[in-house]
Amino acid sequence: MDLPSYKDSSCCSPSEEGRKSHHSDQVKNSLVSRLNRIEGQVRGIKGMIEKDVYCDDVLNQIASVQSTLNGVGKLLLEHHLKSCVIERIQEGDTEVLTELIITMNKLMK
Repeated sequence: MDLPSYKDSSCCSPSEEGRKSHHSDQVKNSLVSRLNRIEGQVRGIKGMIEKDVYCDDVLNQIASVQSTLNGVGKLLLEHHLKSCVIERIQEGDTEVLTELIITMNKLMK
């Protein structure tokens, strides 16, 4: 599923509740759809455990979920870099780079 152009919407705009992302409906629907599939996969793994499915089969399913979740993270990170980060740097907010490095370190654990 392709994501739309990053110029479709502004990201990380200040609001009364703090910073918020402003994803287009297409981006949001894509991310939610992927997360719904992951949720179903996790429920499937739970069922496998409950049914005493062979450990290697369960571990392979866990690896699949981790890979899919990493894919969601990559898409979100790409969108964040191409919109939020660029926007904040253009506004003179270089603190976003420190924030980004901390976040990327968490993602790479």
